[in-house]
Amino acid sequence: MKIAILTSGTLPVPAVQGGAVENLIDFCLEYNAEHQLHNITVYSVYNSALKRYKFTDTKYNKYIYFKTNNWWGKIWKRVYLQKHGGQEYYHYSVEYFLDKALKHIKRHDYDIVIIENRPAFSLKLREKTHAKLVLHQENDFLNTKVPQYQDIYDSFGLIINTSTFITERVKLINKEDSKCRTVLNGIDTNKFYQATCIPRQQLGLCDNDFVIVYSGRLTKEKGILQLIQAINQLKNIHNIKLLIIGASAYGKDEHPTAFVKKLIEESASIKDQVIFTGFINYQMIPSYLKVGNIAVVPSMWEEPFGLTVVEAMAAGLPLITTRSGGIPEICEGVATILERENIVEELTTAITKLYKNPEKRKQMSIASLYRSKMFDKEIYTKKFFEALEEIKE
Repeated sequence: MKIAILTSGTLPVPAVQGGAVENLIDFCLEYNAEHQLHNITVYSVYNSALKRYKFTDTKYNKYIYFKTNNWWGKIWKRVYLQKHGGQEYYHYSVEYFLDKALKHIKRHDYDIVIIENRPAFSLKLREKTHAKLVLHQENDFLNTKVPQYQDIYDSFGLIINTSTFITERVKLINKEDSKCRTVLNGIDTNKFYQATCIPRQQLGLCDNDFVIVYSGRLTKEKGILQLIQAINQLKNIHNIKLLIIGASAYGKDEHPTAFVKKLIEESASIKDQVIFTGFINYQMIPSYLKVGNIAVVPSMWEEPFGLTVVEAMAAGLPLITTRSGGIPEICEGVATILERENIVEELTTAITKLYKNPEKRKQMSIASLYRSKMFDKEIYTKKFFEALEEIKE
């Protein structure tokens, strides 16, 4: 088939700036080239970091880029904003990217156009192409609460969701739904299995420290504040350390957000027990995770999937997390899953139990590694392309 992948218009593909959606696209393109399945064209924003990334168009994978953030791109985005009056579905920067992509797509005869995580792109796209439209949804962006949900839902021939939680949200639009398929996300598990640990001394840690690892964005919904508060309740156990890997957004934080400042203030009284690494390149995440004795993913919102959960398991870490969104689908039976009510106390208790029970940690570590095999990128990509075949039936 001749397929177009329309990215979200924020981060580039290949995933030189990270991004869960962008990494998943990379996995699919790699699998497509290896198995010579389809002719795929990816529509993406351009980023200067792509200059340092060695990739080329091939018979099976091609890339079309739009420079939306250079000097001229910013001017044309402003022109677009003035012309359309800011009445678009998404932010004008995203809509400008869509406008550029649509002009190219309408000149090509695609069999399928896959829309990545921007359901409302379909409202304009369906007028520009006769291709069948597929939504690949990483987040809870299509449900009965979003504007024009019925019109958007009707635009698609197939909706591939990242978790059963997301699928059930879409099905609220149509109880007789036959469009939705669930394909759980994947990662490159071998990178985690084969990674070597960062020397603890490099991070100011001792060999006998009990290291709790948090990896993810430093935002309110991720529960990092509550985790710091739990560590504060354990400050009398001096060898308990919290390693916080991440920043408030993708890339380095040039200016800390108000929330990050609050995290720093909250940890001031236990500053010897809390280490902020700041942004770490994704390629190094496996090595940083392996510093830990346990991982905690204290999500405080309905997490659509939770790649950090899979990553922690693939690093062989005993895991504490919360019953949030799609997370239980990943780790039910191998992790300590907490309810979000009284979360600080729940975290304190769960951490203490694992701290005192090395045998339990060993059992959970083995279970984590075994479970993580379900989420290898090869399994993910195979199931994704199998789901895609259904739209032809």
